Amino acid sequence: MKQNPLPRIVLLSALAATSLAVSAAGDPVAGKGKASTCMGCHGIPDYNNAYPTYHVPKLGGQHAGYIVAALQAYKSKKRSHRTMQAQAGSLSEQDMQDIAAWFASQGAR
Repeated sequence: MKQNPLPRIVLLSALAATSLAVSAAGDPVAGKGKASTCMGCHGIPDYNNAYPTYHVPKLGGQHAGYIVAALQAYKSKKRSHRTMQAQAGSLSEQDMQDIAAWFASQGAR
């Protein structure tokens, strides 16, 4: 039985529109100051955390919608990482939008 692709197309279109709205909602100028604590880990090239050992991702140029979704998941504890949960726990929705807009504006480095 062949499925109708229309519901999938509608869903993907809605997700794309939501992603665009997320990136448009943040203020990169405000986000620069709010992201200062993020830079201690995410601003260091090739940084690896000592314990547990893992590579810390660079966020410059990352899609704003992804950053907001990740911060929301850390705040709600749906995504596991104690340091990130603590950092995201103090952020408002606007803070997340602003931080994401700033990182997205930085381009990949």
